[in-house]
Amino acid sequence: MGAQRPSLASTLKFFASLRSNLFFPSSSVQSEQSSSSVACLCAAPRQVIFVPFRHSILIVVAFLLFALSNSVMGGSQSEPVSPDGGGVAVRHAAFPKPLKAYAPATGGLLDTLRARAVADPFNLAASGIFLLAILHTFACGFFTRLAHKFERRHQAELKSREVLDEAWPESMEEVSFLGTLFHFLGEVEVVFGLWVIVLAVAATHYYSWLDFKHYLGDDCTFTEPLFVVVIMTIAASRPVLRAAEQALARAAGLGRGSPAAWWLSVLILAPVLGSFITEPAAMTIAALLLAKRFFPLKPSVTLAYATLGLLFVNISVGGTLTSFAAPPVLMVAGRWGWDTPYMMLHFGWKAVVGVGLSSLCYALWFGKELRRLGETAKTVADSATSLPSWEERETSIPGWVTGVHLGFLAWTVYAAHYPVLFIGGFLFFVAFVTATRHHQNAVSLRSPILVGFFLAGLVIHGGCQAWWIEPVMMGLREQALMLGATLLTAFNDNAAITYLAAQVEGISASAKFAVVAGAVAGGGLTVIANAPNPAGQCLLSRFFKFGISPLGLALGAIPPTIIVYLCLMLLPSGTAVEHPPAAAVEEGRSPNRTQGKAISESPSTMGGQW
Repeated sequence: MGAQRPSLASTLKFFASLRSNLFFPSSSVQSEQSSSSVACLCAAPRQVIFVPFRHSILIVVAFLLFALSNSVMGGSQSEPVSPDGGGVAVRHAAFPKPLKAYAPATGGLLDTLRARAVADPFNLAASGIFLLAILHTFACGFFTRLAHKFERRHQAELKSREVLDEAWPESMEEVSFLGTLFHFLGEVEVVFGLWVIVLAVAATHYYSWLDFKHYLGDDCTFTEPLFVVVIMTIAASRPVLRAAEQALARAAGLGRGSPAAWWLSVLILAPVLGSFITEPAAMTIAALLLAKRFFPLKPSVTLAYATLGLLFVNISVGGTLTSFAAPPVLMVAGRWGWDTPYMMLHFGWKAVVGVGLSSLCYALWFGKELRRLGETAKTVADSATSLPSWEERETSIPGWVTGVHLGFLAWTVYAAHYPVLFIGGFLFFVAFVTATRHHQNAVSLRSPILVGFFLAGLVIHGGCQAWWIEPVMMGLREQALMLGATLLTAFNDNAAITYLAAQVEGISASAKFAVVAGAVAGGGLTVIANAPNPAGQCLLSRFFKFGISPLGLALGAIPPTIIVYLCLMLLPSGTAVEHPPAAAVEEGRSPNRTQGKAISESPSTMGGQW
């Protein structure tokens, strides 16, 4: 770990070699209709992946071992590089450099960034790799089209020659390696995990392989990806989904159960429900209900992206009624003393207004098409003659089975910060599903694991971006801080934005509000902006040809983002107080000059600097 680090010039050479050796698309491929589609990693409702119970146990045990890896490896770890983490946390790897270890800034923002890049050239490499990963997400459609092209070519080759495996009828059909490879490269959920390999090369180049191992094993926390895997699986179970569907059916009944009524019910009520069952669970339920009630009616591309963008924005702000459901709020609630009453009065009621206004505006704008979809739904219902599939059956589920499932969901939310507890509960959940399998659908772990992999990659890359995010945020006046947080959220997880703000001492109450409000308002602009977004992306991408376009998602999310942004900024806040953090009370310190006082200033009256 004490090896000499390369200079800034070597960093530029590293990227030059990276550009010349890595394949990245620079041209578009003409879109072609696929005659035989490649199997989608996110299984459709009729193509649910059946996982035998013993296989489920093995997978869960693997997750448990992964979650416990920190404590298991503790006996062989070296001494921490930064015992106090520069005032933030204990660090075992030599990178990323603690923010307080940099020399105080003496110039403007560009001077600060330049000085930090010179002090640690790895910063530039890590952020460059992160940028390439983001650009890769925009190229996923290109790779998917290539996959379809190679699949068609492969099928033509199979037809042109004799089948050599007639002696083994049970054998698997020969697959196209290139088609499978490019389909893999076109999956958004694997992008950041793939680019972790490049980050590992860079970290080894600038520091050492041992440092990279300590960064992954000791300094990165993967509790959130593990939690999302478990909560997605439980929320997607048939009893939980049926219970949510029956509850929302009452609201949709006010509109006679039309597609428009279901559309509004899911997009308004499910995000608010996220404040109590967590945002990832709400995203899973909302996406599955939209996949069942809305997207099969084949809405136009414009309405489809508008629905997706509205869903992501509403989920991001809908979890702010409580202090534990939204990841960006969770990062600051304990440190700043924000409890549920505080969140309800300062964020929650504004978020509900924003969610309702955004949904109603879109409903009015797309009213004509929503009515057309209603006619389509009637035609489909009248022409349906066959019985629904086993996965879509409408048979009743005993109340006690649903109650036990909701109990598992509540336990997972309660133990969200303790992987040993919620993964242990998940073991019992899998056993219960097996014991009541005649009331269940097959447990599908493929989509949750993909989403967990996406979030784990984002955690690894995001941990190396504080060197530039922190000075950008610190350089903004309070009037621009909310907008800056919204824009930064589009390029990084909003929880990382609020976490960095929580490390600033003496931040004013209005600045706290601005950074959190901006982070949750911008949580729907990109798939990486909010932790639950990859779940929605994975569950709904099959309804978008060649996958979900990042540009289409952003365009669909911008109008509701503006609406909730204005609601959070202009509507008055309540008079709930911040409570002193427990750690501050125990140490006898004054937690903050604003804690314990009534907070009544609104974003429109912000003044002064951080």
